[in-house]
Amino acid sequence: MKIGVLTQSLCQNYGGLLQNYALQQVLIRAGHHPTTIDHERRQKIPKFIVYIIRPMVWTRFFLFPKRFERPGYIPNKKELSVIAKNTSYFIDKYIVHTKPYNTHKQFMKLATTDEYHAYVVGSDQCWRPEYNRSFLKEMFLSFAEKQKDIKRIAYAVSFGIDEWKVSPDVGAECARLVKLFDMITVREDGGVTLCRSLWKINATQVLDPTLLLSKEDYIQLIENENEPQSAGDLFYYILDPAEIKSRFIDTVAKRMGLIPFTVMPKFQREIRKKKHVKNNIEDCIYPSVTSWLRAFLDAKMTIVDSFHGMVFSIIFNKPFFVIGNKGRGMSRFHSLLDLFDLKDRLVDMHELDDIDISIPIDWIHVNQVRDEQRKQSISLLYGALN
Repeated sequence: MKIGVLTQSLCQNYGGLLQNYALQQVLIRAGHHPTTIDHERRQKIPKFIVYIIRPMVWTRFFLFPKRFERPGYIPNKKELSVIAKNTSYFIDKYIVHTKPYNTHKQFMKLATTDEYHAYVVGSDQCWRPEYNRSFLKEMFLSFAEKQKDIKRIAYAVSFGIDEWKVSPDVGAECARLVKLFDMITVREDGGVTLCRSLWKINATQVLDPTLLLSKEDYIQLIENENEPQSAGDLFYYILDPAEIKSRFIDTVAKRMGLIPFTVMPKFQREIRKKKHVKNNIEDCIYPSVTSWLRAFLDAKMTIVDSFHGMVFSIIFNKPFFVIGNKGRGMSRFHSLLDLFDLKDRLVDMHELDDIDISIPIDWIHVNQVRDEQRKQSISLLYGALN
């Protein structure tokens, strides 16, 4: 069966890329032929509006004020090709995908080709309006509404947060479209609650696609690319850098006798400025996806503030602490950690001095829960497609 997969756009996000890769692998192993329908918002707004006017307007009058603070420098197409050369390599080699769709019209044209027998939406936060302002309706398969003989499946789709804020007209449209789905599964328990309260739909909680593959599957990727050994054994993956987090990492390293290291550009997207890209673009290049995976393999401990950093720490059975990241959504942290009885691994950024870093993890229990949940999740997905 030919399957179109819709998720977040393919970019420099290790977790996002690997959840897409994992979902495709699960579908391929069942004999299907998945293709990720990539998309990106075309930048048509002059940069002075992006940098100055829009943040002022959104912060003053609309929702999500932190999301619309002045952004870091937006690279041009040539600069981005350099910054993304390693992640683009992984995308082109390991993920079957279309060219990025830029308009609603391109999605509508796709529906007339009869190329796909099913669409799978998920995972990541593709039902979070804040993250999909341009193509939110497409994530509810608006373009395929008139296609009668196709399967519509939401697999581990995520809202990322516990409340859903959209305009009334968009909300009504999504409410109508979601009822056309053959199956809806969500990544967080909060998503189950939202589906029930918003649309009177009974959704089922399942695992993120990355958790459907084994540690050995990811080690195979590392070996395929001959990734060299990591530079240390305390891996930290921090998307929102802060001095208090850096001090915590240094403290843990000294107390545990470990060497801290990361796999991120010196000037990552969240902090890079124009001068960094123009004068030191090599310090803006994202390392390879498999070097990021190798970091979990080599680490004796991890400290992260991302959802997938937490997920891969679990997959590789590495002692970890995840620093709460409220701006990016806390629901997904609580949901997964509750599932594995690992609530004590979530720490508040302002209480890092009080953490007992010697608390062990019962990996036998964690792996048993994961195996059970994995079987149930795959069974639901395969059953919906068949």
